[in-house]
Amino acid sequence: MHRIPGKIASVVMAAATVTAGLAAPARAAAPPAPPAPPAPPAPDTTTAATARTSDGARVDSAAAAKKVGSYWTAERMRRARPVPAPEDRVAAPAPAPATAPAPAGRPSGRPGSHAPARAVDPAAIRAGARELAGGDRALEAKINDSAAVGKVFFRKPSGGDWACSAAALNSSSRQLVVTAGHCVHEGDGGGWMLNWTFVPRYRNGARPFGTFAAKQFRAFNAWINNGDLRRDVGMVTTWPQDGKKLVNVVGGNGLQWNRPRTTAMTVFGYPGNRDNGQIQWVCQGTTSPVIDGRIQLRCNFGGGSSGGPWLRQYNDSNGLGYVNGTMSTISSGGWNRSPYFDNAVKTMFDAQGGVT
Repeated sequence: MHRIPGKIASVVMAAATVTAGLAAPARAAAPPAPPAPPAPPAPDTTTAATARTSDGARVDSAAAAKKVGSYWTAERMRRARPVPAPEDRVAAPAPAPATAPAPAGRPSGRPGSHAPARAVDPAAIRAGARELAGGDRALEAKINDSAAVGKVFFRKPSGGDWACSAAALNSSSRQLVVTAGHCVHEGDGGGWMLNWTFVPRYRNGARPFGTFAAKQFRAFNAWINNGDLRRDVGMVTTWPQDGKKLVNVVGGNGLQWNRPRTTAMTVFGYPGNRDNGQIQWVCQGTTSPVIDGRIQLRCNFGGGSSGGPWLRQYNDSNGLGYVNGTMSTISSGGWNRSPYFDNAVKTMFDAQGGVT
């Protein structure tokens, strides 16, 4: 290797610097980059909305809640149509538990529970039972409907009066209801339901505990924007009725998440293909996994049962259990399906359970 004498090297470097300076063209300032569009909400996040009446007014006072209650006359309740279940996009035959894909059968995180709570208003419980029985105390003992399960009535933004099912859910507010996402929001970019009210233990027009109007809704963005059936869950904070909170009056179910997809379950609802949706129906069995991660049970409950609770560890003596699913769809052969309750559902509960 030959060294370049220091003096010559300096000249060479200087020449290179000049050449580079002559070769570099002048650059115009780059225009500022346009702002990036806002990222769409993550599918496992939720959005809350204030309940409204059919004329667009916010249900933001006890007076507004009474207005919702007055809308729902006995005649309107009888004529409300069972809301059709969304089209189930998994059309494959229902798999038996033994043949289901292994990943669909495993929980997605650590299992957890939130405890149920009994009613603290015994007078309301007794009065409700007497009204359901028509005042006949001999018949009272034969009624096994759960006071913490009820029928939901609402008006769609696109029109018409409709009915779903739902359940009281124990939380710090003692005002919470859990139902299907499509019973609070139309999904696929639609709107929130109007004149929404929950009637615990509805039976043939009787509303033994009155009506509890919605105050605030919460649904998954995956349902709101895309109609994702895996996130077809809704939670609703209700207004107290005459100062009495829902769970204090009828009790509230607990909540469980990240439980096995194959489990014993008790399902309640008001299916339109059973007594025209006028009476609570119950179905018991062992669930199995769906290939997309949901769970299913062959109850053959039709429209109107949407939002009914899927309960683990149901106690028939107090009408309470742990909500571990919500009625969502019906597929061929009478298989009903529910979203799987995982960490995202627990996060939804944490966000809405304390709203008063």
